Amino acid sequence: MGEQDIHNEDTGVIVVDLQADFTELKSGTLAVPGTDVKYVQDVETATRNLKQRGLSVYFTQDWHPADHVSFFTNNPGTEPLQVIDIDGRSQVMWPPHCVQNTSGAEILIMAEGSVATVRKGMDAKFDSYSGFADDGGRKTDLDRVLKQDGIKNLVIYGLATDYCVKATAVDAADAGYNVTVIDGLSKGVAPETTAHALEEMKAKGIIIKANLGI
Repeated sequence: MGEQDIHNEDTGVIVVDLQADFTELKSGTLAVPGTDVKYVQDVETATRNLKQRGLSVYFTQDWHPADHVSFFTNNPGTEPLQVIDIDGRSQVMWPPHCVQNTSGAEILIMAEGSVATVRKGMDAKFDSYSGFADDGGRKTDLDRVLKQDGIKNLVIYGLATDYCVKATAVDAADAGYNVTVIDGLSKGVAPETTAHALEEMKAKGIIIKANLGI
């Protein structure tokens, strides 16, 4: 995304799930590799710079009830990262994370001025990797807010590349937005699934950039 695009009023930034439980910095219950203090600082600096350039910034936030279906502790006999079938769909078993009103759900970075936070994963029965809708098809407020703000182009980064970043970017592309994912400001859970996610996004016409280039 070039200098001219960065100044467009119709470009928005989605920072995906930059939350304590997903970072090594906070010894999170589901810490993504490489999410140390430098990574968090880099994301915060980039986000602040984009906000100062006049771009609208939106945060997604996992906001799970304690009895969420994705927690292995709520599915007796399962282990972390095990994939099981629930009502005909595959569900990864995750450690409890980003539980509502806990420190693990805290968004770790700030951007000066007004920003919008869209919560997801609040239905105990469905996971919600995408910032646009959960696995049951229930939509969040994200698309409505973006359209209300006149956003047509999106810069997306955060955690994790192979899950919530990918799902959010793919849904954004499917919804008609022009999408750029910043790989250098994102981290993945595992190398193989991250590489596959990047290829899947490219196949959707999503631009993958190593950095902002500004």
